[in-house]
Amino acid sequence: MTTDPHSTDSALPPLGRRVVVRYRLPEGYPQQFTDVIGELTATDPLTVRTADGQVVSVARDRVVAWKELGARPIRTSEIRALEAAAADGWPGTQRAWIDGWLLRAGDGYTGRANSAVPLGGSDGPALTSTETVHKIGEWYTARGLPLRLLLPDRLALAPAGWRTWSETQVLAVDTATMVLPPGPSMVRITAEPDGAWLSMHRHRGGDTEIGSTPTVQVLTAVRDGELGFATLGLPAPLAIGRAAVTTAPDGRRWVGLTCITVAAEHRRHGLGALVCAELIRWGQARGATHAYVQVEAGNEPALALYRELGFVDHHRYRYTAP
Repeated sequence: MTTDPHSTDSALPPLGRRVVVRYRLPEGYPQQFTDVIGELTATDPLTVRTADGQVVSVARDRVVAWKELGARPIRTSEIRALEAAAADGWPGTQRAWIDGWLLRAGDGYTGRANSAVPLGGSDGPALTSTETVHKIGEWYTARGLPLRLLLPDRLALAPAGWRTWSETQVLAVDTATMVLPPGPSMVRITAEPDGAWLSMHRHRGGDTEIGSTPTVQVLTAVRDGELGFATLGLPAPLAIGRAAVTTAPDGRRWVGLTCITVAAEHRRHGLGALVCAELIRWGQARGATHAYVQVEAGNEPALALYRELGFVDHHRYRYTAP
């Protein structure tokens, strides 16, 4: 550690942050000190998980100094893996593969369930050749849907002249590092949404109507995973949420949070955080070690909620169409 180290008297950063820690080795080693770099997962003893998954625990009296680092660079393979898990968590009702693109259709309800995403490649951006785009377009036309591509960072480029919209931030977190709101749960989680849940989702908790009527088949679809629908409050819900537990191609098990909604008159009282916390606990009980959310860029209240829970930026995606 060569620049601006913090003394051991300084407050450690929140769990989940990336740090470098210098600590004293036991007698008998050829050198007196060594460093470990990774994600801070505990403070007593100070525990760091390295990039290769090794867990290093150091007694606090052996720590010499530490320094918080910037976020770890996200590899392209990690973006593709998370997008694959998210695609299984919100798959639409029909799917097909064309030239490395996963095509989803779901009666036009939501962009994610009615767009093609490039998940089949591994050596750079997926093909967006005229021939590939034509085949994708034919598939959507046969289902009465417009051609729409979902482009995550680094996985594909928009064809020349196409418009793009709905920049979306994908945030992620290792759930082992989260400090979730404590206390007895008042959140009910069921395998399917009931009428009250669907009504709140349709009206966004009292805000303007969603552009299209929610399609239950899309909301309840999952591929090789499990769904949970959370409701807080009786008889009318105060807050709702949806979680999908799926496994990425790299073996990492994710819980994805969607449809988090709080009634307009009950916002800014922590109810959204309670719903998220219970859905994450529900996911952990089903083997999820990491969580993700997808938030439209500029939605500062939602971004603030998730960052307060410990989520950090992973990547972005946007839609494109001719």
